[in-house]
Amino acid sequence: MARGVKWVCPFSYKRTTLIVCSINIAVALYVLRSLYSSLYIYSNNDLNNVVKYTPDQISRMEESIRIRRANEPLQLVKLVKQLKEELKRDDKSVELPMEVRRKLTDEILQRLRSLNANANITEQREAIESWRKEKLREVKELTDGTGGLNSTNLQEEARMIVRALDSDWAVLLEKIGLWIPVEIINQEHDDKPEGEEESEEEILPGRPLPPECHTELHTDYGGAAVRWGLTHHKESAADCCQACLDQAKYAKPGEMKCNMWVYCPSEMGCYSPDIYQHKNQECWLKYAEKPRLNFKDRYSESYRNSHPNAPLIVPWVSGVVNA
Repeated sequence: MARGVKWVCPFSYKRTTLIVCSINIAVALYVLRSLYSSLYIYSNNDLNNVVKYTPDQISRMEESIRIRRANEPLQLVKLVKQLKEELKRDDKSVELPMEVRRKLTDEILQRLRSLNANANITEQREAIESWRKEKLREVKELTDGTGGLNSTNLQEEARMIVRALDSDWAVLLEKIGLWIPVEIINQEHDDKPEGEEESEEEILPGRPLPPECHTELHTDYGGAAVRWGLTHHKESAADCCQACLDQAKYAKPGEMKCNMWVYCPSEMGCYSPDIYQHKNQECWLKYAEKPRLNFKDRYSESYRNSHPNAPLIVPWVSGVVNA
């Protein structure tokens, strides 16, 4: 009986693995060669597209750059840079130490006390302006070295005072609480009724206040708050007064009716001995059976001694209305 023939594979496992790896290597080499060829072709195309300048053109471009740099206004650029730095410094108002500001406030108060009791606003303004010029002249002599001031710290303090009295004068007045209204020259008209007396009053921003507001400048009344001024702002003192009148008119039974209004007209805010920071246009609506006066006209010297942050003049505007 014939034996069966056994088939034997001509490739072993190891040989098959080597053949597969060789094929993979060949394919990888082919792919890399194709990528390299494409990059080489792309680079050659870029080089062919580059604009080539002649030596004469290059020389003209270099000459143009040299002329432009030579004509650059270096002094003007330097001057503009210096002006920008000075403007940045000027934007920041000088902050005087508390002791220096207190000393200046006392000197202003002393100058105002030297006036007559019946001195009007114009005379007060002229007295303060005269003091400012004298003080400015005195401090400038110290900064120039003609006043015998040798200490570096004192010279720096003197320079701060010069700036505060010169460019930051309005800011200083606001910080010490001295509100000097702007002088407005009005043209006289013939339609003024005969016998009417002139009244010299400070000008409040906004529309005029009606007589029923009973406006009192530099005055602060105390009482129970009907409307909390920290969150109740009005465009003008007249609007604040009107808010008090409206609240009293439309108050529900059992609610407190506003009979006092207190307004902050100063752009720098208004001083108060409490813990809050009171800002411009705050409008407080208050009630008291018997209105109580907190402060009037100026803070006393004894009060300012115990409250160093208190300004010279009471910044608030108030009024007691008939509820």
